Amino acid sequence: MSNQVIGTDVDRAVEILRNGGLVGLPTETVYGLAADASQKQAVTKIFAAKGRPNNHPLIVHVESVDAARRWSSLWPQSAEILGTTYWPGPLSVVVNKAPDVLVEVTGGHQSVAIRVPGHVIALELLSRFSGGLAAPSANRFGKVSPTTAQHVFDDLGTSVDYILDGGPCAVGLESTIVDCSRDIPVVLRPGGITTEDIKKVVAL
Repeated sequence: MSNQVIGTDVDRAVEILRNGGLVGLPTETVYGLAADASQKQAVTKIFAAKGRPNNHPLIVHVESVDAARRWSSLWPQSAEILGTTYWPGPLSVVVNKAPDVLVEVTGGHQSVAIRVPGHVIALELLSRFSGGLAAPSANRFGKVSPTTAQHVFDDLGTSVDYILDGGPCAVGLESTIVDCSRDIPVVLRPGGITTEDIKKVVAL
């Protein structure tokens, strides 16, 4: 079964996502459990597969800084500086959400977390998909985040429709999250980019 679920067919992954399915997404940090962030039913499948509380926000993965801006009602200068400096890469920024961003994605908050992943397969998928993908780590809630396609299958099995195999994750640690919706940005979660790196380009 795992041989049928794990593969390298990006077109198949795009089709599954457009049809509301779940795809294991390789990134440089950890593997994500991706769904079309514009489809409510698809997003709810993420929470069901992970056993994740539905008030926990999801990070939206997009292909570029330009794409990221469209998810925000107010794109702050701090997000622009961080995005142009560290994307693609292991950094997520929190900004005020655009009106059409699903509350299922944001956990009911008026802000949304966005990042451009630094993995060639993830970027190829996002480019072909032409949209945002909600993608928390591809593991059951409270378990260790997966860094290989097989880890995803071992934990989630056939609750994932397809797992794109992008090899082992280079960073192996979740993305740094910076809240840029405030006047002074705040690091909410340390990760692949250090707080010192953030301080080099924006005041905290």
